[in-house]
Amino acid sequence: MKPRHAFLHIALATLCGLATSEAFAADAPAPTSPPPKAPPVKIIFDTDIGNDVDDALAMGVLHSLMTRGDCELLAVTTTKPDELAGPFVDAINTFYGRGDIPIACTRKESLPKGSKFLLLADRYPHDLKSSADTQEPVKLLRQILGKAADQSLVLVQVGFFSNFAALLDSPADDCSPLKGKELVKQKVKLLSVMAGGFQTVNHNNHYLEYNVIKDIPAAQKLAKEWPTPIVWSGFEIGIAVPYPAVSIERDYSYVPHHPLAEAYYLYTPPPHDRPTWDLTAVLYAVLPDRGFFELSQPGQVTVEDDGFTRFKPKKSGGRDRFLILNDVLAARVKEALVQLSSQPPRGLKP
Repeated sequence: MKPRHAFLHIALATLCGLATSEAFAADAPAPTSPPPKAPPVKIIFDTDIGNDVDDALAMGVLHSLMTRGDCELLAVTTTKPDELAGPFVDAINTFYGRGDIPIACTRKESLPKGSKFLLLADRYPHDLKSSADTQEPVKLLRQILGKAADQSLVLVQVGFFSNFAALLDSPADDCSPLKGKELVKQKVKLLSVMAGGFQTVNHNNHYLEYNVIKDIPAAQKLAKEWPTPIVWSGFEIGIAVPYPAVSIERDYSYVPHHPLAEAYYLYTPPPHDRPTWDLTAVLYAVLPDRGFFELSQPGQVTVEDDGFTRFKPKKSGGRDRFLILNDVLAARVKEALVQLSSQPPRGLKP
């Protein structure tokens, strides 16, 4: 027990307005250092950029998270067979001061073509002249996976399933003696996918989501064979968090021309509030422990012949979970996405 005169000293000091940390030093716990910052999440971003503008905004989120030290974007692969898809990705990367990020573009001609905004690539500095000048996606993916530490990569897929499904079938090569599925199992920690629909959407419980139905065989293959945990951001999640058009009109004006804002205007001009489908998959992939989303119970996703994504809970656990939002979380997610996607590049001189 403390001597009585010690308590009297503290009481008098308090009454006189003189109480200091020293007065309480004997009772106060020792100060603790903040926990060390987690190392950046190593990301590969697979996108059908050009079909919708949320892919472009999602790239803004990724670059801002890189600036904050939360992730490292190792590569961008595309599932958009357009000669300007690669150059537009390169233009965005260059705008954010990272024009050396590797890019690989699909040659799969059966995927949707045409875009309202990829022509913007010619407005902004970039080195890549055509998507045809890049490697094939599977080759680049194997190069990066082959060099990575075990269980160190997080893959984000916000377009069609074509590239990652093809990766599963890839043979051993000079990048790795492992076949594709074994290589993924060894190197990948998590796959974050924007695809499917897992909760009631407009009272339709059999929703056929765009990213799935445009390459159903690839979606079926990935859903059946992917060997690591998958978290799915369903159609309903992006719908629940519409990106505020006022932000497009206000928050990107720190430069006369901004690739994300101009892509938004060309796709669907404000005051349209575009859903944040792809942005949500990125946010979860990089910051899964920040409480932005709830998760479903574990289970298994299968893709039916019409493209419907069926989720079946499994009592013994399962590979798949999907994101869940309530109104409070949706407001928090929207604020985070606006702040991240509109954050100016580090060192930018307007």
